[in-house]
Amino acid sequence: MNTVDNVNLVDIPKVHDERGFLAVIEKDVIPFAIKRVYYLYDVPTESSRGGHAHKEQQSVIIALSGSFEVVVDDGKTKKRVMLNKPNQGLYIPTHIWREIDNFSSGAVCLVLASTAYDEAEYIRDYRVYKNQLFG
Repeated sequence: MNTVDNVNLVDIPKVHDERGFLAVIEKDVIPFAIKRVYYLYDVPTESSRGGHAHKEQQSVIIALSGSFEVVVDDGKTKKRVMLNKPNQGLYIPTHIWREIDNFSSGAVCLVLASTAYDEAEYIRDYRVYKNQLFG
């Protein structure tokens, strides 16, 4: 079973010249094949997103603009990670609960996912999540 120790930062290669930066995400950067891409924006500062775990989906979360914090939880240990660099993503494997909060004004949160959307593979109730992990 995955733990918060399996959650880690992924560096996204960047190229810089006088015109600015270019970040490149290719198949050797992300530890899974990308099946879905979505993004969150205009999230009020006091709001939170996430609040679920996935049975099958792996994710990489990237702060394309602004900043926010991701709280990852394996049922025993929690870890809070600030994301504020568009060339760095947070890899979250399966069965890790995640919540995203403390959005700065103008923050854009990009998520790269290993699966297409399937509501049945989400675990949205924390008590159910803990019960599935520990019986």
